[in-house]
Amino acid sequence: MSTAADDREGPDFEPIQQRRAHEYVAEQIRRHISLRLIASGESLPPERELAAMFAVGRPTIQHALRLLEADRLVDTRRGCRGGSFVAAPEQARHLMDELIARLQRDRHYLTELMVYRRTIEPAVARLAASTRRRADIEALWCLAEELEGKQSEAEYLRRDTALHLAIARATRNSFLVQAIEDVRMGINDALLLLPTSEVWLARSADEHARVITAIEHGDGGGAGAAMDVHVGNADQALRAALTAMRRAPAR
Repeated sequence: MSTAADDREGPDFEPIQQRRAHEYVAEQIRRHISLRLIASGESLPPERELAAMFAVGRPTIQHALRLLEADRLVDTRRGCRGGSFVAAPEQARHLMDELIARLQRDRHYLTELMVYRRTIEPAVARLAASTRRRADIEALWCLAEELEGKQSEAEYLRRDTALHLAIARATRNSFLVQAIEDVRMGINDALLLLPTSEVWLARSADEHARVITAIEHGDGGGAGAAMDVHVGNADQALRAALTAMRRAPAR
């Protein structure tokens, strides 16, 4: 005889998809590439070093690299100057066209992400002003100085990402660091559409300096306000770029 308890429907659980070691390795490398912490064209460490870093065998590293090759994130070259190199899709016109088409499809997602960014990043800067240490300030000014040098768009984006992540790390809060990583992973491709004129870069450098100065002085309100201006200007420029893409005729 069944009881009422027996007749109740159970929770709607889903089977666990167990990930294997090479998938974890590929995901970590993919995350660094998405964050532009590994620049386009830059080589990954040799397989032996990667195996030591991840504490896995070389076959696991080789399997992970094959996954990344399949995703066109990594190019593997043979020979004395060979190795695994981060692909540079922005250098290929047809791949840039694919990027723009994807951004057009993801406009709603990007719009939501920009709202989230304007909500979370000023709060992160505000908290960083009360938790930062001397080493954090030194690292932030060093990154800001590196951003002012002449460099490629990819290199600029890499260092810009590093700066925003450094502000998050100054909070000593792993959840906020994760939040900023997620923002950058979602928005970095779109940031390639922003202007790179000297005027734009100079304004961005000034905005970064205002944020860092406020954090250094422990001025949480000033840091939050300065970051709000910074991400607000990027938000406005990105929305304009997305609108222009929507109006552009299909190729």
